Amino acid sequence: MAKYGEGDKRWIVEERADGTNVHNWHWAERDCLEWSRARLSALLAGLTVLDGEGGLTLRTVALDKLDGEAYVNIRKGKVIPGYELSLTLSWEAEAASESGAAKVAGAAEVPYLADENADEDPDLRVTVRGDETPLARRAKDAFLARGKPLVLEKIREFVAAMAKGGPAKDELESKKTPAKAGAAPAAKKEEPPAPAPAAKEKKAKGKDKEGFKTIEMTEKFYCRAKDIYEILMDENRWKGFTQSNARISREVGGEFSLFDGSITGINEELQEGKLIAQKWRFGSWPDDLYSSVRLVFDEPESGVTIIKLKQTDVPEEDKYGNSTVVENTERGWRELIFQRIRGVFGFGI
Repeated sequence: MAKYGEGDKRWIVEERADGTNVHNWHWAERDCLEWSRARLSALLAGLTVLDGEGGLTLRTVALDKLDGEAYVNIRKGKVIPGYELSLTLSWEAEAASESGAAKVAGAAEVPYLADENADEDPDLRVTVRGDETPLARRAKDAFLARGKPLVLEKIREFVAAMAKGGPAKDELESKKTPAKAGAAPAAKKEEPPAPAPAAKEKKAKGKDKEGFKTIEMTEKFYCRAKDIYEILMDENRWKGFTQSNARISREVGGEFSLFDGSITGINEELQEGKLIAQKWRFGSWPDDLYSSVRLVFDEPESGVTIIKLKQTDVPEEDKYGNSTVVENTERGWRELIFQRIRGVFGFGI
């Protein structure tokens, strides 16, 4: 499970790291946290934001803090980056005056930088250390106007480097060359299609379209059905147990946004204490692609509620080619929603 600083709990992106096979594809994983620390430090520390313009000098100082996890999974030569990080960067400003140079220091914080939001710039918060003096306000405004775009540009460089394999990039490049040069593997390419007839037959009989999967799970809670329905449909309670922003309409046809906008969708059918049906998607999924979520509530006895979740049309890959969507979605429901509700509201055993 990903680890975060206080208040930075988000949808978990986690892969199997023990080298075993998943869906008959071999995984190799490379931990990238220390590489990320060094890379981000090199990219972000010592940047000149202002060099005496208007009498103000402003520069970044150091990467003071980096928490979370970062890794690269390699499956059949394909790079699948995973990272969920929070970082704090220190900065300082100096202004010349007749009475001498005055200084002020501050910090720029990125509370959540993750592969699932790789196509979006992360939130960046700028603060001043000490009193809000006129110089402090001026320096903060200058950092927001000139420093923030610069920092985000450097973070995009880090994101691009992770997409190419991070510290495993050179390894991957060296492995690609022999594969192209050798003629012998061409004969082996004809072998994998052998299981195809069985796969096609299974899809013809099965529930899922090609490239999509269905998630199903049953969860038990010690509460009334209306209580947990209310939690799932109340944005303030969502904020409480996820420690992230949420906007939830309680109307059919209304929209919702969860986990700071990572998940969005539309309510299709609502029956208090009985059913929640929604169109539901991650921002990292291909554009305009929605899955269907149905949460059916059953109260077999007073104070005991069974929720049956069925989520159909979950894509096997996101728009960046990451093949971990189904596993991560299922794990997120179980660990970041259902288990957290039990822990926070006391609905567990």
